[in-house]
Amino acid sequence: MTGFSRACALSEVPEDGALGVEVGGVPVAIVRAGGEVFAIRDVCSHEEVPLSEGEVYDQTVECWLHGSCFDLRSGKPTGPPATKAVPVYQVKIDGDDVCVAIS
Repeated sequence: MTGFSRACALSEVPEDGALGVEVGGVPVAIVRAGGEVFAIRDVCSHEEVPLSEGEVYDQTVECWLHGSCFDLRSGKPTGPPATKAVPVYQVKIDGDDVCVAIS
C-alpha cells in the first residue's frame, strides 16, 4: 500500500461517528457513515475547530461550533456558514487497520 499510512484501528472508529487522529503531521478525521469509512481533514474551513467532534449522518459531518456541514466524499460544504471545501483523503482498510493517503 504505497503512499498509505496507518491512521488507527477500524475498531476504534465509532459507528456513524468520527475519530480524530494525526497522519504524517496532518489532522485527519476518520469517519464511519452508512457502513463506509472516510478520511477528511479534521479542521473546519470556517472556524478551524475539529470536525471529528461533530455529528455524523447521511455521509455528512456537521461542525459542532456553528453547524457547517461537509460531504464526506468530496469535502464540499453542504450547509453554511462554511463556503470552502476541506481536503478528503483516500482510505484503504487492511484487516483492522485504517490506512490513509495524505497527498
